[in-house]
Parts: sequence; structure tokens; C-alpha cells
Amino acid sequence: MLRALWLAAYVCAILLANVFLDSFIELPWFGLFSIGSIFFAAVFTLRDRLHGYGLPTVYAAIAMALLVTTVYGQFIAHLAPRFLLASFAAVLAGELADTAMFQRLRHRRWHARVLASNAVSVPLDSTAFTLLAFAGAMSAYDMAQIIYADVIGKFLIATALAWLPFIQIGRRRSVPAALPACPGDVS
Repeated sequence: MLRALWLAAYVCAILLANVFLDSFIELPWFGLFSIGSIFFAAVFTLRDRLHGYGLPTVYAAIAMALLVTTVYGQFIAHLAPRFLLASFAAVLAGELADTAMFQRLRHRRWHARVLASNAVSVPLDSTAFTLLAFAGAMSAYDMAQIIYADVIGKFLIATALAWLPFIQIGRRRSVPAALPACPGDVS
């Protein structure tokens, strides 16, 4: 049951990221920040949670995310092909890179794995999506602002989401150092 909830949350976060992929807010000192990135930041940590159920679950989640991205973009939102291609390619590259890094560090603590895998996948995803979606439609300066703001924003949000469950548990009682962070986690 919990696996289904994590999968649903992951796929919903991908869907919401795609709904808002071309909506921006301007942040002082950071530039343009995609509203879709708020939701996409959750994707990385949610997928990291799915690792506790094994790689087949992770790959199934990525496949579902790609399917939802394609169906939504093609048949519901009628996204321009560049957005559909950019989203598909960025999700595939970012999620597979994140998964590879997370698995490589499987014997490390939860937060080390999340931070290290996000350090690889967040810039990759943001750069791939922005360049594929907006090249020729935006200036290099605007794209650089988007990449900069998205990388910082996604990383901060994903990091906060990774720590959130521990903050709540810590307020109730002390947490033993060996407490598994996700199902099946033995770090």
C-alpha cells in the first residue's frame, strides 16, 4: 500500500511539473524560476524513496513518469513538440543518472545518497530541459537565469523534503542512528 502511495506521489509530481513547465516567477538575485520546478524538486526525493522497494520499482516509476509526460503533453495539453521532447529527455537522463548515483552509494546514509544523487541529476535535468525547450525561443541570458534558479531552487526544495520526515520524528522522540530512512533500507 505504501509503495503505491509513493508511486502515485512521484507520478503526480511529474505531472504537475509538466503542467507548470512554462510558467515562471522572477526571483530577486536568482532570475527566472519555473513553477514546474517546485513540483519537480519533489520528484528526485520521491524517487529516492522508491529505492527502498528495489530497482524494478524505481524503473517502473520512471517508465510511468515518461508515459504520463507523453500522454499529458501529446493528448491533453497539446504541448509544442520541443516541450514534449525536452521533458521526456530531461526526465529520462536526470532520473537514470540520479538512480545510478543513488545505487552506487547504497551503503551510505540516506541523506548522503539523496544529496549526492541530486547533485548529479538536478543540474543535468535543469540544463537538458531548458536548452531543449527554449533554445531559439529565449536568449542565452534568460536560459542561464532559468538554469541557475532551477538548480538552486530544486536542490533546496529536494533537500528540505529529504529532511522533513526526520525533523517531525525528531520532535516526538530521539531517533536511533540506525533507523532505516526508507523501506528495505539497511544503511
